[in-house]
Amino acid sequence: MKIINSVAEMQAWSEEQRASKVRIGFVPTMGALHDGHASLFSRSVAANSLTIASIFVNPLQFNSESDLDTYPRQLEADTEIAKKQGVDILFVPSPEEMYPHGFMTSISAGSIASTMEGLHRPGHFDGVATVVVKLLNATKPHVAYFGQKDFQQLAVIRQVVRDLSIDCSIEGVPTVRNHFGLALSSRNSRLTPEHVAEAPAIYVHLQELIGESQREHTSSDSIKMRFTSLIETSTSGVIEYIEVVDTKTLLPTSQVTAGCTICVAVWFGDVRLIDNVSVGPLPD
Repeated sequence: MKIINSVAEMQAWSEEQRASKVRIGFVPTMGALHDGHASLFSRSVAANSLTIASIFVNPLQFNSESDLDTYPRQLEADTEIAKKQGVDILFVPSPEEMYPHGFMTSISAGSIASTMEGLHRPGHFDGVATVVVKLLNATKPHVAYFGQKDFQQLAVIRQVVRDLSIDCSIEGVPTVRNHFGLALSSRNSRLTPEHVAEAPAIYVHLQELIGESQREHTSSDSIKMRFTSLIETSTSGVIEYIEVVDTKTLLPTSQVTAGCTICVAVWFGDVRLIDNVSVGPLPD
């Protein structure tokens, strides 16, 4: 596995491969790799001739300096994980390489980025959209892979790539969970032992509520109230939001029916966890 730190070198390498008709897959990450990332690498390696992974903790998408400062960084361990999974190129640019002196351009995804995560983390998706476009321009892949745990992020990236006519397919990969149902996340390493035991309740209760909605007509307001009550009575978690949205448009729905997704954000101590469960298949 080769490590590249320069945007210019990364572009030159990818252009050479594309000229040779080699299919390139790309997995962008912020490091602190876990089995969820491994599933993305595995999907890319299986479907493409070459796989690029990036590790870049993007300062533009953080809403607080403390969150940026405490974000886990483990480059040596991450390098070994990527190599073991069959990644061919590890792109590890510095903040100065990605955002050189004088950088001032920002990309906005519009209304699709204004609810849920976008509402509670102002400017977050502008930072995500901007870095993803820069990473796609640097790596020039045919297809890029993103986890479905970050449901709204995946929708935002698809919107940006479609609107800007970027020559890259975006593929969502199912959320990977531990045996208790907790969605794997780099932030999980900051949970206390007590919160590690409590946090799987997010998925457990979402699954229960989805099951109830499939047995009888259930309003979105009822689901929100039930989930809030279950989390507050069974854990120390603090709900930031729970929304029921159309899976394709992300617009709010009044009923929990096929084609909708329940999205939540819950705080356990100073760690913010997000999750989602969809009713019916997700869009390609």
